[in-house]
Amino acid sequence: MPHGSPLTGLLEAGSPVSAVARAFSNAGKQLYLVGGTVRDAFLGRSGGDLDFATDARPDETRKVIDPLTSAVWLQGIEFGTVGAEINGVRMEITTFRTERYPPESRHPHVTYADDVYVDLSRRDFTINALAIKLPDPTPVDPFGGLADLRARLLRTPIDPRDSFSDDPLRMLRAFRFASQLDFTIDPTVVTAIEAGKDQLRTVSAERIRDELTKLLLGVAPGRALELAESTGLTDIFLPELGALRLEQDPIHRHKDVFKHTLAVVERTDPQPELRLAALLHDIGKPKTRSITPQGVSFHHHEVVGSQMAKSRLRALRYPNETVDAVSELIRLHHRFHTFALGWTDSAVRRYVRDAGPLLHSLNHLVGADCTTRNPVKARQLVARMQELEARIEELEQKEELERIRPELDGNQVMAYLGVPPGPIVGRALAHLLEIRLEEGVIGPDAAYQRLDAWARAEGIVPAGTKARV
Repeated sequence: MPHGSPLTGLLEAGSPVSAVARAFSNAGKQLYLVGGTVRDAFLGRSGGDLDFATDARPDETRKVIDPLTSAVWLQGIEFGTVGAEINGVRMEITTFRTERYPPESRHPHVTYADDVYVDLSRRDFTINALAIKLPDPTPVDPFGGLADLRARLLRTPIDPRDSFSDDPLRMLRAFRFASQLDFTIDPTVVTAIEAGKDQLRTVSAERIRDELTKLLLGVAPGRALELAESTGLTDIFLPELGALRLEQDPIHRHKDVFKHTLAVVERTDPQPELRLAALLHDIGKPKTRSITPQGVSFHHHEVVGSQMAKSRLRALRYPNETVDAVSELIRLHHRFHTFALGWTDSAVRRYVRDAGPLLHSLNHLVGADCTTRNPVKARQLVARMQELEARIEELEQKEELERIRPELDGNQVMAYLGVPPGPIVGRALAHLLEIRLEEGVIGPDAAYQRLDAWARAEGIVPAGTKARV
């Protein structure tokens, strides 16, 4: 093991890992630490839960670990995996196996094996086909994974065409690891993805969603997405991305929307909703693109894009809260640019109210959306954002913007109008909210006067009882 590895403490004598390794050895069974934990150890990174591989069958594994564990979970036992927690360390122990995803199924067909080399050969990439033999830690590297780690290269242990046929999701996973680790993908792997990309159609939306999210949260998502799109793979699950490669207007040359989008993704903080919004914020442009003598325009692209994003994210089975947040960020992301014309207090109130808890993310997305190389324009945008944030802070101190409500509540409205709960109350509160947004705080007496005037205009004779609640 590398000196100072994050695994040093885990593998030392007396540790839970050491205890498990000795138990398997005493039972005459092999045990290897495998997977991302090993890869990350050689990269000097800390890993998460621990994965082990063994020649023991699942029932044998249970017998070995039962005296040691405080908890066992068997959700993956049909695939040969037994989960356990030993002295606070979570681990999964899986029987040596090979697996493939038949074209007609979204579930793997698993076959047990007796050889660790066969098990490692089924891994997605050589950097994940590393193992540490236990109980006396010995690196096992049958496919050159260590050399690929040093070269920062992604290769498959076997022919990439066969590897991707076994599990087509590995094609997308290649770009996910390229983003997370900032690695290069071997040309033979890229060629195999180009040839076999249609196999990804057999993979569930949920699995694709999870890989896409991990890709977006990596350190180099832009480069990974650009290469993925060039292979045609993203056309399978995100055709809107490739559609951003708009033909340039030969007269009024507009910025490259595709390249711009990738730049915005990399400029945003690595948060799922924010990076999804960055990825999709301009997908309405192809549908709204118009070339006039004055130049290129994308009228209401943010509104169109918001609806398109909803449809795409739902197809990828993202949670409703994610779909709603991302589509709302996209819908609102262009509103800031009207600030250049000068915002009234009313406009600031509406901006804050509409953004709600997304305000910080919205402002961050707006800032990331400025990818101009013109330093003057960049400084102007920063200055406008700073001015808007100062205005928001000033009004917040005076009016508690994030909690803007009508100055009268439903009970007060019902008592004054003499009406029961129903549509009239809702319309009255909406009218009072518009006054609050437009004019700020006017005080309860003035609010009652405005309610009275509204009611009479609506043909309602107020009862005139002011409810003090």
